Amino acid sequence: MDYQTFQPHPDLESLISCYWTLEVPADNDSQKQRIVPDGCIEMAFILGDDIKRYTSEDEFILQPRAMILGQTIKPFYIEPTGYVNTFAIRFYPYGFANFVAEPIKNLANKETPLELLFEEKIAKELEQKIIYAKSVKQRIEIIEVFLLERLNDKSTVENIVKTTINALLSTNGNAPIKTILKDDLSKRRQLERKFEKQIGVSPKQLGKVIRLQTALKILLNTETESLTHIAYESKYYDQAHFIKDFKEFTGTSPKEFLGNENMTLSALFYK
Repeated sequence: MDYQTFQPHPDLESLISCYWTLEVPADNDSQKQRIVPDGCIEMAFILGDDIKRYTSEDEFILQPRAMILGQTIKPFYIEPTGYVNTFAIRFYPYGFANFVAEPIKNLANKETPLELLFEEKIAKELEQKIIYAKSVKQRIEIIEVFLLERLNDKSTVENIVKTTINALLSTNGNAPIKTILKDDLSKRRQLERKFEKQIGVSPKQLGKVIRLQTALKILLNTETESLTHIAYESKYYDQAHFIKDFKEFTGTSPKEFLGNENMTLSALFYK
């Protein structure tokens, strides 16, 4: 698997985490891959063969070849049908809301074809430009022109939402909402309503996903085998709390996660 990341233009770096590419040769013995929630929204272009996304144990859909992957709070399975070649844009939790009028909550837990979010002709033209671009550098230039033309100050995510997300990111998901709101709990319902519309999940759900990311990075990138240590470093109450959240978002235990062929792709994203 060849996974690479690229940094965005300075005018977009507050909204976009990175651009990324993934290339995997065709393999007749390819495994289903379990994808773990990461708190971000992705715009993805499938440039290789089709990719299945399982809706149940045996049933699947083919992912749109130019799509938005909304916020997810549960793991899901994908499986390549052959050669994998993907170019994608990873938006920060509040990033994508600056480019579309559609409430972000309508995009959660599913793939949405680009043509449903932008004018069909414009979406098709963008897809064709990305397909026929001769390099990753050229694809990044194409998508940045597209996004900068659509960056609309009027649709900028409201300050209460951005402040909350920045606090969650800076504390690895551990900032209590009441602390962020400075004990002004009258704002809590307003925050949760705006959060769901503009981010697609609740503040609590996003905080749990961000904290899990911290734990996954420790699990995959350090020598420690102590789950208690990982739980402590990630600010879980105890090991049992860590394992409970881990299973909720990955569908497996921390020890089963390591070395699991179905987790190869998710592990690659976190390393």
